[in-house]
Amino acid sequence: MGKYRFEEEEHELFRKSLKKFLEKEAVPQYDQWEKDHIIPKSFWKRMGEMGFLCPQVEEQYGGLGLDFRYAVIIGEEMERVGTSLTGVGLHNDITVPYIEAYGTDEQKQRWLPGCVTGEYITAIAMTEPGAGSDLANISTTAVRDGDNYIVNGQKTFITNGINSTHVVVVVKTDPKAEPKHRGISLLMIEEGIPGFTKGRKLDKVGLHAQDTSELYFEDCVVPAANLIGDENKGFTYLMEKLQQERLVVAIAAQTASEDMLETTLDYVKSRKAFGKPIGSFQNSQFKLVEMATEIELGHSFLESLIEDHMAGKDIVSKVSMAKYWLTDTAKKIAGECMQLHGGYGYMEEYKIARRYRDTPVAAIYAGSNEIMKTIIAKRMGL
Repeated sequence: MGKYRFEEEEHELFRKSLKKFLEKEAVPQYDQWEKDHIIPKSFWKRMGEMGFLCPQVEEQYGGLGLDFRYAVIIGEEMERVGTSLTGVGLHNDITVPYIEAYGTDEQKQRWLPGCVTGEYITAIAMTEPGAGSDLANISTTAVRDGDNYIVNGQKTFITNGINSTHVVVVVKTDPKAEPKHRGISLLMIEEGIPGFTKGRKLDKVGLHAQDTSELYFEDCVVPAANLIGDENKGFTYLMEKLQQERLVVAIAAQTASEDMLETTLDYVKSRKAFGKPIGSFQNSQFKLVEMATEIELGHSFLESLIEDHMAGKDIVSKVSMAKYWLTDTAKKIAGECMQLHGGYGYMEEYKIARRYRDTPVAAIYAGSNEIMKTIIAKRMGL
């Protein structure tokens, strides 16, 4: 759909550099990663070496101090390769910002340099077997014991769960708090701490190369120095950061839609039926025009949201709209594009088959689309 109006020459150069890197380091390996059901840590380290991990981190902590426009470019180019690279966006734009915004200087010195180099890979653990969108009802507890917290509980559907070295875990530090959300805190739990174990790598419908797992905490002793921000303020921090998380998901959905349309346009121009290219049939043309229109509208909407987000505006309602509408649109476009590919669209060797598998989950994670509508309704005074 063309570049965003806020992109300048340095952004174009950054995009070209990243694209070239991914064409060499990710595209040829992607099929193997899907078969292996994991992206190797060596790829993360290469990303770090090239400055593509957490470029927003301040220079004093090893980053480049770049603005959110660079995050947009990284998110788009990773998505163009494949949705299984979503774990990088989660690390860069979702988990690490909790350390940046609420961590002490000592915590930033301890964790951020490794996050920038790829030595550390982060995850955020909110969801539990019995609590997803209703975060206030989590049951993982962290009981203060001197200079430590004793953590007990289980998390599931955790992106980067296997590869992660550092997990921001949402815990209950005051189970008796009323309302319940006032008893939630954020604890950084590091790989190797006794009592912290990773469960199985979950077998998903799509995102096959992205490692998603369960996490278990059994009398896990975590230093109180690993508390991020203030005790019992965790829910507030989560609410403050979810705007960016959902914006990142919306950007990925928009990029997936653009990629599916480009792929399908190429296909219908070359594939023939009844002696004519499929693209010459009116039904195909109308379907493609409808998709192109929705994508153009999505691009314009996102452009304004990214600019408002960078300006520090409260755009929770609009981001919730973008998250639900663009992920639903991407699901619809995946189905339409597969149909236009005919039988070949159902073959794994065609990219649309993978898109068809990978796209639907975006309507579920980062807050289901039904929750997005509930947020918007509340803010409309309903």
